[in-house]
Parts: sequence; C-alpha cells; structure tokens
Amino acid sequence: MCILTYLTPGAAPDLDALLGGALANPHGHGYAVIAGHRILVGHGLDPRAMISEFAAVRAEHPEGAALFHSRLATHGTIDPANTHPFLVGGDERTVIAHNGILPDSMHPVPGDLRSDTRIAAEEFLPRQPFGSLDSDTGRGLLERWLGTDKMVLLTVDPAYQQSAYLFNERSGYWSDAGIWYSNLSYRTPPVLYGSDYSIEDEVYCLDCGEYDPERPGAHCTYCGFCAECLRTFPHCECRDVRGRDRYADLDEHLTA
Repeated sequence: MCILTYLTPGAAPDLDALLGGALANPHGHGYAVIAGHRILVGHGLDPRAMISEFAAVRAEHPEGAALFHSRLATHGTIDPANTHPFLVGGDERTVIAHNGILPDSMHPVPGDLRSDTRIAAEEFLPRQPFGSLDSDTGRGLLERWLGTDKMVLLTVDPAYQQSAYLFNERSGYWSDAGIWYSNLSYRTPPVLYGSDYSIEDEVYCLDCGEYDPERPGAHCTYCGFCAECLRTFPHCECRDVRGRDRYADLDEHLTA
C-alpha cells in the first residue's frame, strides 16, 4: 500500500516512525524537501541510508514543507526509478508522491516497467486533466479520481498559489508534531521483520496499522484492507472460484 509522510514547514521528522513505515513498505524510499527556490530530491532502496540522508537534508532546510515515501510495489519494477517522489512532466520544480493504487488507466501495459504513479506523473498529470489545483473544482476532481488514495504535491513553480498540496488529507493521520501520515503502518515494530518474515506473519495492518492477530485471512478486521491485493475495503479483488467474496462475513461485520 505504501506510506506517505508529509512534514509541515518547521517540522522535524520522527526517525523511528519513518523506519517503521520503511520496514513495512520495503520496495524503495524517497524524499523531497523544499529548499528556497529548489526542491531537493533523493531516492534509494536502503531504508536506513535514505532516512539518514533525509534527516540530514531536512536539518539543513527546515523552513519549507517536505515529504518522505516508502513503497510497497504493486506495478512496475523495484528500482530507484520507480521510487517516489516523481517529477511532474519532468519539471524539477514540482514533484508528487502517492499512497494507493491509481485507476486502471494508469497501470502499465505489458513491457512497460514503470509504476502507476510514475506513469501519472510523466504522462497524465502534466496535461492538467482536472484544471487548476488551486480551484475547489480542480482539487475536488483530483480527489474524486484518487478515490481513497492520498497524494502530496510539492512545488516551487510560481504558477501554483501554494508550495504544498495534500490531497485526501482527511483519510490520513496528523501527529502533534506537525507530521501527516497517509496510514498507520509507521507504527509497525521493526522486531517483526526478521529474515524469515512473510505477509502471513503480519499482525499489524499495512494500511491502518491496527494490531490484528486474529485477522481472518488477508483482511484487516478493523478497516478491511486486503494484504494480498493491497486494496482498501470494499474494493478487494481477491475472489474464490465461485466469484464470491471470500470474506463475506468480514464485509458484513465492517458495514454493520
């Protein structure tokens, strides 16, 4: 599902939270920090190295907004090129990072090694399909397109009225330190992640972060997130041979 962390101007990162989120979402890590008229960006596959690099850059430039992203891959290869954040249309003044799975139209075709978010950043969003994001209409259309997903856009482009945009903010979680998390997987204890770790051993939901040792199969009993197809409730794509939801009883519980 990934985890996206947004830091308001002046906020210092919680390194333990970043590490918890990185270990739960291990397929690449990246950051962006607004530093005056520039955005400083870094990507890598080593969580501790990237967190340390981000902490050092943030300490030098605490005055602007910043983000950190850890990826749980659903589309595209696992490499730095598919690690968030991404330049929008190749413009170094604007970046996005995203948590979720974008609509099917953003999914790579066979032979395309890019992730869905990378495709959106390179091809779709530069066309401004929703109009100005500074308008209520444009923001509303983008959030409707995202569905339950979350996205952060940082920019130093004067064409934008703000330097930071947080989409579907209400679906995330604020800390008292001025930090917003797209989900609660940052609370996952690192001790769970030994060399023999597997998703079946996970007792913390990768989306809402709740402790859930009695989970029936892949579905979180608190929020319904599916750890197999990485879809939020009720959009699970895992079905049995009869075409019926495998956890219909869970669906009834969550909608009761």
